[in-house]
Amino acid sequence: QVQLVESGGGLVQPGGSLTLSCAASGSVFSINAMGWYCQAPGKQREFVASITSDGSDGSAKYADSVKGRFTISKDSGKNTVYLRMNSLKPEDTAVYYCEAEDHGIDPPYDYWGQGTQVTVSS
Repeated sequence: QVQLVESGGGLVQPGGSLTLSCAASGSVFSINAMGWYCQAPGKQREFVASITSDGSDGSAKYADSVKGRFTISKDSGKNTVYLRMNSLKPEDTAVYYCEAEDHGIDPPYDYWGQGTQVTVSS
């Protein structure tokens, strides 16, 4: 079992920045990749960014809407993944969820955190 706990959300003005954290605990050895998704009210949950669990820089992937603004990184020693969010826009307002993937089982299993609210408003 893997548990994910997000933190760092809050209220920020347009153009501001925020850093989200996701701490993984439990069977962290089983995690192959981690990422961030967002979900605004009335909308589907959308991919934001992902990274392999070893933290390889080349493994980072981003949604087109956040490229150049958001950066995902991982602290392997702390089993924590971060999302640095710069140049925030009102349309970034959503609940941000941490995701961890276990590809070692059939079918692959996704773990989800409870989410952290990000509100971009003046």
